[in-house]
Amino acid sequence: MDTLTLKIPDALKEKLKSYSKKLGISKSDIVRDALVEYLEKDEMKKQGSFYDLAKDIAGSARGASDLSTNKKHLDGYGG
Repeated sequence: MDTLTLKIPDALKEKLKSYSKKLGISKSDIVRDALVEYLEKDEMKKQGSFYDLAKDIAGSARGASDLSTNKKHLDGYGG
């Protein structure tokens, strides 16, 4: 495993130190886990929303334009 050196503000250093003591794990473990989580979230953003993934087919279906407002389309549904 490689070593990475970084500069952080004193306030963040103190928060990290306190959190490390609270959880009983090393500061390195906390930073490593946080970095993995951050990068995984970034990968999820790159995949896009459902619309982003389906926009090439969005709007390709034909049908009544008033499905959400015209109650006659609900005939036969529910009780």
